Amino acid sequence: MKLYYSPGACSQVPHILIHETGLKAELVRVDLRAKRTENGDDYKQIAPKGSVPLLQLDDGSTLTEGPVIAQYLCDKAGRTDLMPAAGTMARYRVMEWQNFITAEIHKSYSPLFKPNAAPATKAWFRDVLKEKYALVSKQLERTEYLTGSTFTAADAYLFTVSNWAKGVGVDIQGFAPVRTFLGRVRQRPAVQAALRAEGFLK
Repeated sequence: MKLYYSPGACSQVPHILIHETGLKAELVRVDLRAKRTENGDDYKQIAPKGSVPLLQLDDGSTLTEGPVIAQYLCDKAGRTDLMPAAGTMARYRVMEWQNFITAEIHKSYSPLFKPNAAPATKAWFRDVLKEKYALVSKQLERTEYLTGSTFTAADAYLFTVSNWAKGVGVDIQGFAPVRTFLGRVRQRPAVQAALRAEGFLK
């Protein structure tokens, strides 16, 4: 397999899960602004959507959309701790959080990365994100991870997008359960390995 990624982007989620599961995948870095891979290939020819992550499977077919790739990797590895078995309520709870992070948190960060977005627009989205983190924080007051005492693919997603907060002026320091959660996840060996590979740790 090949994982097309950009350091610190949402592609960090499947990158973490590759380390968590022990699956083998070649990493291919993508310059999202230039739409070029590290080898100089036109990324739009590989991924018409132009975004990461993209997972190229052993048969040459490709899979996109981070939460779907996360489910695929966990299922392929048989890791029902990271993604519970199909048909169980535990799986739907993980998927519920994945969908919330995708629709409510991840997408609310997107305008903050756009240099031409109006200051008022950015301020509005920062307020929206604080509301969403208040909900997450309330959940994490009761549990170590989003769905209980077990780390799942949804936790890898929350960790990745929450690391964007400081760089775009989203203040989550007031949410102590979130800060504790981020510290806990950061100490996982698989997370450390992904961060190191992407250049965030020496």
